[in-house]
Amino acid sequence: MAKPSLSVEIAGIKMKNPVAAASGTFGFGLEYAPFVDLNRLGAVFVKGITRYPQPGNPPPRLVETPAGVLNAIGLQNPGVEKFVQEILPALRPYDLPVIVNIAGTTVDDYAFVAASLDGLPGVAGLEINISCPNVRHGGMAFGVDPASAALVVGAVREVTGLPLIVKLTPNVTDIVAVAGAVMEAGADALSMINTLLGMSIDVRRRRPALANITGGLSGPAIRPVAVRAVWEVYRALKVPIVGMGGIATAQDALEFIMAGATAVAVGTANLFNPRATVEVIEGLERFLVEEGIGDIRELIGVAHGERGAR
Repeated sequence: MAKPSLSVEIAGIKMKNPVAAASGTFGFGLEYAPFVDLNRLGAVFVKGITRYPQPGNPPPRLVETPAGVLNAIGLQNPGVEKFVQEILPALRPYDLPVIVNIAGTTVDDYAFVAASLDGLPGVAGLEINISCPNVRHGGMAFGVDPASAALVVGAVREVTGLPLIVKLTPNVTDIVAVAGAVMEAGADALSMINTLLGMSIDVRRRRPALANITGGLSGPAIRPVAVRAVWEVYRALKVPIVGMGGIATAQDALEFIMAGATAVAVGTANLFNPRATVEVIEGLERFLVEEGIGDIRELIGVAHGERGAR
């Protein structure tokens, strides 16, 4: 049997394999270069970028939980100007799509950052973060309401021709409604899911463990929730999806793909295994060989009783 094909395309972005590094746990990618060959990855979603530099939330802002972590980093980043001038040029030599996660506290902020990145060499697409649960303004506030979510996406769509992937929050009653609204507003694909809103209390101090009080729960603990969300949206809308939420192994990734995801992103696993992304890629290839499958795309949505989307 010939070597199986792992290549996929999502939102017009061609990926050599369906495994990306998720935004927020991989820095700008450069931080992981000593540990993993970035050229092996299907893509990298860089850390969230805002209009102006952000210091983030005060510490403590990261706490371990059973099978996961709570974070309240607060979108700490150097701002779009520094990203364009200093960080993006350092990423251009690598052979992988760079997808920039953008965030803001107002609709104008999102549009400004998107316009600043439009047409720049080395930017393959934008991931619109309307789902961050640990910033006090904007963020998840946009993502929990279909109309507000669509407003942000529509404003970004007006100022850029780049592929738009919208990152959805699971902290909603009907994720399909939000997904449909942002796709109608001009999104090309979806990222699912962002973190679950959670909290931990330090029983010795009798105080919340995070200075922000609440934070975003990620890691293996949320994977069943994420797989369910991908399943529901794919079944209802048949739209391109980047699945994420607790992926640490190839088997985890396959659950998302079979539920309907075209690609997947590895997040929290990078914190305890810097080579997690490459290990997932290698595991997917082994699975295809063992199962006699020639193309990873044959597995997209197959758990719905389909033959796979192409």
